[in-house]
Amino acid sequence: MKYGSSHVRSTKDAHQGKAGRRVAGATLRGTGHRAETKGDVTMQAEARSGLLVAVAAHPLAELLECPPEAGNLLNGSAQCIEFDAGEVVFRQQGECKGLYVVVSGSFVRKAERLKTRLTLGPARTGDLVELAAALGDGHHTYTLTAQTPGSLLLLPIEGLNQAFERYPPLRMRLLEELAREVSRAYISCCLNRTVNLRRQVSGTEPA
Repeated sequence: MKYGSSHVRSTKDAHQGKAGRRVAGATLRGTGHRAETKGDVTMQAEARSGLLVAVAAHPLAELLECPPEAGNLLNGSAQCIEFDAGEVVFRQQGECKGLYVVVSGSFVRKAERLKTRLTLGPARTGDLVELAAALGDGHHTYTLTAQTPGSLLLLPIEGLNQAFERYPPLRMRLLEELAREVSRAYISCCLNRTVNLRRQVSGTEPA
């Protein structure tokens, strides 16, 4: 609507002043809400970081600790295998030969999910590889490839199963470690989403 008289214009100016105060109030509330959101996001990130510590991987010696009878089975069947950079250790959906322990070098894990290729992260010295396949249906859940020359210690599935029969707590301990591994992956995913949210919130802040 357009106004023609000076009297009306002054009324319009008065309305603009009120409207300006309302907008300012809304802006302050919006800023407060964004600050509140950032605080919540930070608290959530800190909480999830604490959870990551709680589900951290347990030492390999602790996980594979067992009586001499079962331990001798594992030691007697273990094989050390060397790989060149770019060489594939195993492929997704392939038959699992056993548990792998990274002795040296760096290896990368990649998986295909819903026709999308995902990089699951590196496997480094001391890491226990493919618990899910060895304790599950016996088929690899991702592809493992050597990024650098390195070596892996293979604990063949036959020796593992014999050790499980001799000492059942060993299987339970490894299942617990698998649960921690899944929890770490989930929390890491949540943390990445939180970081992205924080960036979006920061991007909406006025200059």
